[in-house]
Amino acid sequence: PPPPHAAAAAAAPPRRVVICGGGVVGACTAYFLSTHAASPTVPTLVERCAPACAASGKAGGFLALDWCDSTPGFSALARASYALHRRLAADLGGADAYGYRPVHTLSVRVPSVPKPASPHPMPPAWVDPSASAAPPRELGTPDTTAHVHPGLFTRAVLAASGAKVVIGEVERVVVRDGRAAGVAVKGRDGVVDADAVVLALGPWSGRLEVVSEVFDVSGVKAHSIVLRPREPENITPHCLFLSYQPEPGAKMLDPEVYPRPTGEVYICGMTKDENPPDDPATITGAEVVAEQACYLPCTTDGMAVIGEMPGVKGCYVATGHSCWGILGRAMNPDTLDLSLVTEAGPTGQRYKNGIPTGAALAELILDGKAKIVDLAPFSPARFLKRSRRGA
Repeated sequence: PPPPHAAAAAAAPPRRVVICGGGVVGACTAYFLSTHAASPTVPTLVERCAPACAASGKAGGFLALDWCDSTPGFSALARASYALHRRLAADLGGADAYGYRPVHTLSVRVPSVPKPASPHPMPPAWVDPSASAAPPRELGTPDTTAHVHPGLFTRAVLAASGAKVVIGEVERVVVRDGRAAGVAVKGRDGVVDADAVVLALGPWSGRLEVVSEVFDVSGVKAHSIVLRPREPENITPHCLFLSYQPEPGAKMLDPEVYPRPTGEVYICGMTKDENPPDDPATITGAEVVAEQACYLPCTTDGMAVIGEMPGVKGCYVATGHSCWGILGRAMNPDTLDLSLVTEAGPTGQRYKNGIPTGAALAELILDGKAKIVDLAPFSPARFLKRSRRGA
């Protein structure tokens, strides 16, 4: 048998961790690596443009505690995420740093044809009463729903991690003897050496061979605008899930309205399947405060992929979170049954969560096992039977 010191060395957690991707998953992984109780590890993070430059900076930032309780796996992830958001808000001064606040959440059906105002008691004063075709429904209270500015949140968490940020395009994972040994960065001599590599590149994760050999990640383009009302002080913390039909027989549309404590109001629009461009900085929408778009990473089975890549020790992946990277996005409130929620919105995306993904990856890398949430449902090994590497 090997001497005791050799066994101890083999069991030691990796000290050089490279995270590819500066979105919410990469930032949270960096944070929980650096704050790990037994083996704090400050990683290097490689990002092509800037932290939170893609979906993590342009998402809605809506958080929900219990909207996924009927879905095994996702329920634990969503509840862990909601609790961690509260904890991080306390630790990092989230109310001031990135707009964390509990909110009321309402479902509002918009009439196709304007009608006289009717006295519904629930909408806040800044909502036109004639905009509601029926009494609004309460979807969440400040105990069960909350909101953050996702870009500010991602950058605050990354800054708190102390991670070294390298701006550059990851070309490939360097694998030696079946183990990740670092990453090659375009235009940079040599290799960024690593004992463990985390791939958190959203829909761009699939551009790396180590991922594409096992599973596919596609992009769904999501549009949004940010408005600044003339009297922002009158906008109360109410998140609105709207539904309306532009004309008889037309598809129901489901925009969502998220006021921010900065006085801005974020409104998300529709999505469409579309391959993301090579450079996230080139993604444009249509200017208010901001007209913007981003690409949501989606997998073929609708589930996030979180865990160690099969056949490559020390290479970890975290992608496929779709519209649930920060914690949540909305769903059509008129088809929403909070006792039986399995999918979200017209694209049928399930709940995905960035904070517990980062915490679980940190545990997996440093402890060898994730304890905060069961990662088995999200394992990339589930794709092996139909992948080239599996064959």
